[in-house]
Amino acid sequence: MLVIDISDKEYMELLDRAFSKLPSLEAEKSDFVIPKVESMIQGNKTTIRNIASIADKARRKVEDIARYLSKEFGVPTSMEEQRLVLTGKFSQEQLDKEMLKYFETYVICRECHKPDTHLENAGRGMLMLVCEACGARYGLKNY
Repeated sequence: MLVIDISDKEYMELLDRAFSKLPSLEAEKSDFVIPKVESMIQGNKTTIRNIASIADKARRKVEDIARYLSKEFGVPTSMEEQRLVLTGKFSQEQLDKEMLKYFETYVICRECHKPDTHLENAGRGMLMLVCEACGARYGLKNY
C-alpha cells in the first residue's frame, strides 16, 4: 500500500480541482414539460381537444388516459373524432391538476425523474412502472 503525505491545504486544492472537472448537475435537467390541457365546456360536457398530443407526450394510449380521468372524476368518457369528451363541467384547473397527478404517478420515474417509462401488467389489478433510463421498477394500483 502506497502512503502519500500531503498537507490539508494540498488535499483541499486537489479536491477543489477534482470537483471543478465534474459535469454540472444542472446540465442533466430534462426539457420535458407536462402538457397543459386544452379544453372547452359545451353544455354539460367538457371536451379535451389535445388528448392525442398529451398521450403522445406520455407515451401512453388515449384509452388509458381516458380510463384514468373517468375513474378520477367519476364520470363516463367518450371519444368524438380526435377529442375526449367527459360528461360534466370541469374547469381548466381541475383538468390540469388531474393530468399532473397522472404524469407524476404513471409516467415520470420516481428515481431519475425522467418520462422514459412504460407500464407492464403485473396481474391482480396491479401495474409495474418500468423506467427505461435507470431501470427502476415500481408497483402501482391499476386505474
